[in-house]
Amino acid sequence: MNDAMWAGTVAFPGHEGAELEGYLARPLSDAPRGGVVLIHHLPGYDAGTKEFARTFAAHGYAAVVPNLYSREGAGVSPDDQAAAARAKGGVPDEQLVGDVAGAAAYLNSLEHANGKIGVIGYCSGGRQAFLAACSLDIDAAVDCYGAFVVSEPPKDAGLKMTPLLHRAPDLSCPLLGLFGEDDKAPPPDEVAALDAELTRLGKEHEFHTYPGAGHAFFAVERPAFRPAAAKDGWEKIFAFFGRHLAA
Repeated sequence: MNDAMWAGTVAFPGHEGAELEGYLARPLSDAPRGGVVLIHHLPGYDAGTKEFARTFAAHGYAAVVPNLYSREGAGVSPDDQAAAARAKGGVPDEQLVGDVAGAAAYLNSLEHANGKIGVIGYCSGGRQAFLAACSLDIDAAVDCYGAFVVSEPPKDAGLKMTPLLHRAPDLSCPLLGLFGEDDKAPPPDEVAALDAELTRLGKEHEFHTYPGAGHAFFAVERPAFRPAAAKDGWEKIFAFFGRHLAA
């Protein structure tokens, strides 16, 4: 595998033409490649998410992480941007869809893009990946332990999120879901409810739940990291995108 890559900060238009900061990682080869929009978790646009983008580039994809909190001000630290966005209840759903659409268009404008787009998100980004897949015409989506797809967030969380289960008929592409059996957000019964609804609707999907894993089991910098679950999850992600994002 030739994993030579370019990685760094870029800018592109998002919802309603707002300029977004983003982090792009792409191979240096001239082979046709699919694009991956990587949606960061609620803590924001951080080093761990950028490392995920480089992992996709090493496997032959152009991956971009749009900073969903860009509107909180240029020159503001990512931590302060995230705190300001959370204080407002998070990213509005309409804005999220517009930002992902902008990121997808940016990826498809790059040299050697094959026109295929996948979206993946972790934590709140998992919910947003499902939302994007129900709102945009994309080729594959991965939901990594996305909460509040089936239920509302706790009132004391301060998040302006609503359930998305009613959007399931609009799912535009195959969906991969990766979850922890010990997670509370989403808990296994909500994963089962989403699975049942997608099955009822005849939507192509595959869900995997890992014993002994809770929320954020992919996050190597957290105590929640579960190496075996993360390793298997990455293998499933690359097999899934390999099937759906190839030229």
